[in-house]
Amino acid sequence: MPDISKIRSEKMIAQGGRCYYCGLPMWDNALSASLKSARGDIGSLPQLRCTAEHLRPRSEGGKDVADNIVAACLYCNRSRHLTKKPRSPVAHRDHVRKRMAAGRWLVPLVSQAAVKAYRIRDAP
Repeated sequence: MPDISKIRSEKMIAQGGRCYYCGLPMWDNALSASLKSARGDIGSLPQLRCTAEHLRPRSEGGKDVADNIVAACLYCNRSRHLTKKPRSPVAHRDHVRKRMAAGRWLVPLVSQAAVKAYRIRDAP
């Protein structure tokens, strides 16, 4: 059985400590010192805790393997699965990025200045 926490940590490091969907810095107790300093003041919010996000959910046969997991903040991870038919990972990422650009994602939790500072303009 693969260790999801190890995969999550590897993905978080590969993603520069940022959420796959919103691009904001996340926190994890296992963070390296360089990633901790990069997350700034907003990195300690519970909603920005790093989680392992299955691109293809386990309920649909998705496996606990590196190719099926990305690091996502708790807020983005949960919000993707709130609807009866969740968006695809790409569609959810586009949705989140559009809302971020409009200042309508995590607004009550994160100041607009912080969101603007951490926004990723050229998503891969």
